[in-house]
This record gives sequence, C-alpha cells and structure tokens, in this order.
Amino acid sequence: MIGKVLIANRGEIAVRIIRALRDMGIASVAVFSEADRKARHVRLADEAYPIGPAPSSQSYLRVEAILEAARRSGADAVHPGYGFLSENADFARKCGEAGLVFIGPPPAAIEAMGEKTRARQIMARAGVPVVPGTLEPLQDLGSALREARRIGYPVMLKAAAGGGGKGMRLVQGEEEMEGAFRNASSEALQSFGDGSVYLEKAILRPRHIEMQILADGHGNCLWLGERECSIQRRHQKIVEEAPSPFVTPEMRARMGEIAVRAAKAVGYVNAGTVEFLVSPEGEFYFMEMNTRLQVEHPVTEMVTGLDLVKEQVRIASGETLRMRQEDIRLRGWAMECRIYAEDPENGFLPCPGPIVAVRLPEGPGVRVDSAVYGSGEVSIHYDPMIAKVVAWGEDRPSAAAVMKRALQEFQIVGIRTNRHFLLQIVNHPEFLAGNLSTDFIPRFLGPGEYRRPEPHPVADIAAAIAAYESAVRGQACPRASGSPSAWRRALR
Repeated sequence: MIGKVLIANRGEIAVRIIRALRDMGIASVAVFSEADRKARHVRLADEAYPIGPAPSSQSYLRVEAILEAARRSGADAVHPGYGFLSENADFARKCGEAGLVFIGPPPAAIEAMGEKTRARQIMARAGVPVVPGTLEPLQDLGSALREARRIGYPVMLKAAAGGGGKGMRLVQGEEEMEGAFRNASSEALQSFGDGSVYLEKAILRPRHIEMQILADGHGNCLWLGERECSIQRRHQKIVEEAPSPFVTPEMRARMGEIAVRAAKAVGYVNAGTVEFLVSPEGEFYFMEMNTRLQVEHPVTEMVTGLDLVKEQVRIASGETLRMRQEDIRLRGWAMECRIYAEDPENGFLPCPGPIVAVRLPEGPGVRVDSAVYGSGEVSIHYDPMIAKVVAWGEDRPSAAAVMKRALQEFQIVGIRTNRHFLLQIVNHPEFLAGNLSTDFIPRFLGPGEYRRPEPHPVADIAAAIAAYESAVRGQACPRASGSPSAWRRALR
C-alpha cells in the first residue's frame, strides 16, 4: 500500500493531487523552488522540501534533487503531474531504481509514445489509423520537399520529440517549405533538445478530439469518453469540453475501441490520453498519446463521476480496475476554460507579478482548480496558466450558461488575465452552435484574436469613487476612521 506520495510538480496540479491524496488518507510531500517557497501547494502539503533556485532547469527538472527529497521524506511513491518530468522515461526508471512507485505508465510505454515518428510506426502496425505522412524523421530540406510533393500540399511539419504545438508549421505550398522547415526544426531543438521533424498531410479545419483511457496492470483497459479540445490559440488548448458536440454514440465507441487498441499496443498502464485529428467528414486519425494526466482531465471527471488521480494511485498500488466498460456512463456536459496570467491587449504576453486579491467563482455546477490566493504571486519562471474554471450542466447550453456566470465572477486584482478573451469565445454564436475547429479563433475572431470589451458604466462609477476618496484621504481633515463616505453610502 502507498502511504506517502511526493508530488514532483507545482501549481494547480500539485494542489489537485494533494487534495485527492488527503481524501485517500495518504500523506503528501511537496517540493518547491526558491520562487515557490510561499506557494499554495507548499502550504497545503503535509511536508515540503526545497529543491533549488527558481528556474525549472535548476529545480523541478532536477531528477536527483527530487529523488533526494523523496528519500529524506520517506515517500513510497512519486506523482509527476503533467509537464516537467511527467513524460520523462528516464525519470520514471530512476524512481523504480530508487524503490519508489512511479504513478504513471511504465518507462517503455513512455519511450514508445514519446518519439512521435516511432509512435506512428507502432500505431500503423497495430491497425490504428494515422494521418498520411512520413514514419521517419525528415533528414533535410530536400527530403521534406520530396515527401510533400508525394503527399500533396498542404502539409504540416511537426516536432518528432514532443508536442504541445511546439515545432509545428503549416506549409501551404513549396515556396513556404524552406522557411517553415528551418523554423520548425529550430523551435523543436529549443523546446525538446531534438530538432527532428516529420511531415503529415494537413487536414483542413479539423477538430482535435481525445479519448481518456485507464489501464491496470492486470490486462484491463477502459475508455472513459472523449474530450473536445478544438478551441486553441497558436496550437495551445484553452477551452475543452466533454463530451464533444460532434461525436455520435457510434463514433464514440469506435474511437474508444481504437484508443484501447493503441494503449495495449505499447503495454500501457495507468491513465493516458489518445489524441485524434478529426476531419469535417468524421474521419479520425491518431495524432499522439499523452502518457500522463491531462490538464483538461476535470471535464471527464465531471461527466463520469470518477476521480482520475485516485484511480491513478489505485492502479499504481497494483489494484484491479473496479469498473467494467459497461459501467461507464456519461452524465451531462462539462466545459473547462484555462485562465492565463497574460495580457490579451499586448499580444498575450505573460503577465507575472504580485496578486492583490482573488475572487473565485462559486455556485452550482462550478469547480475551480487553482493555486492562486490573495497576496500570492505569479512567477515569471513558469507557465502562465494559473487556474482552470470548470462548469457542469445537464446539457451543453446549460454548461455554457454556467461557464459564462463563472467567468463573470472570476476576479483577480494585481495582474492581467485572459478572462475577457474566454468570455468572448463562450459567448460567440458559432461556439454556442458547436461549430468548432482548431482554427476557430482566427476564423471567427479575426487575426487580432481579441477585442477589448466596452467599458462598463458601473466600473466607471466605481473608479471615480475610488479616485475621489483617494483625494479626500490626502486632505488635511480626513473623515473619522471607519466612517463611510457619502459617495459610498449612496452607492450602497
């Protein structure tokens, strides 16, 4: 039995894991960089250990520092969360060598799915449909041009060693190939330490739909339904939902069966996600398998009633899955919006800094996964995603209405966020109609991607009151402490 788990991560996912462990009566161990000494995950965990300076390369990516913290704490297991070392086969292997249970898939499965061209080869042999393209990394620009002519433009260049939109370029014609090849390779090298790229036939206006699976160590594997992840900004998901408004029950069953086949082809164990590219005609193709918990896992939890982190821990403990495929039922609809500390009016640049106050949304159907708190700080050293707002309703219109309410209630003072941008998306008629694709944002919101909302009269009045009272406080005869001004009494 697992009695103590070290979380090799930070932020909202570390908080999420700590809560699941506490429900299970399992002790939690946090690790933190110098920048995260006062972070929420550090405050919530039963124990916490420093692992280095602020840059992730000197802290959260330092395998030996994390293993040393596990040894000092007496942890039985390590949960990697997502990002950082979560899909590092060497880290998973070293956890095993140190006598720690890695709450994730076997190292061999991580390796098989981590290199994208190798994954495509395995899937093709297993009878899983893959997008037409190369099964080996491209050697040079000449081979890229030859393969593109063979497949036919438009084509997509993709990093062989990673995903997440890094090292990815759409090439409409031969005249674009040289620059795209150079830029994709350079970005892939910077992001993954490997500049290899491969080529796929570009599916125009596709949907990005993924299937959640759970597999135990006893040969059982289940699919838990799909997630629609087509609302993306520069290949990064920002709005997700479950189920998909495009997928029929028959299509769902086919996708689920193929996802299970893909998982079994690499001996997969634990929670994983098989991602598909879906054409407007309904044909779907394997893109990649994420060998970890996904950022968007809450929407699957909301419609299935399962806690995926708890299931991960049970599987890693050697337990058999407690449910069968026919036990999986989807109830209602769930949506997730990712809140980023970024400035939409300034090219979506990250907006780190101290937080003055936070008001998180509440009420029926609302869940917020976050690590922010008043007097906290968003660090410049890490990903700017600071919260996930999740809404549930009996159907898609109900879930969208709850999401609008939740986003309207969400308030952070001190930094800028993309909240208004998300509201713009979920209020859009095409979104509400379910007319989704990976090019939704540039197609329906335009190349600027963001329109500043019109000033609200109440906000103008509040600002005027604040300015007036600030001026009053600077006068020689301020009003008595605790006595509200006539302006404030009138507003109330």
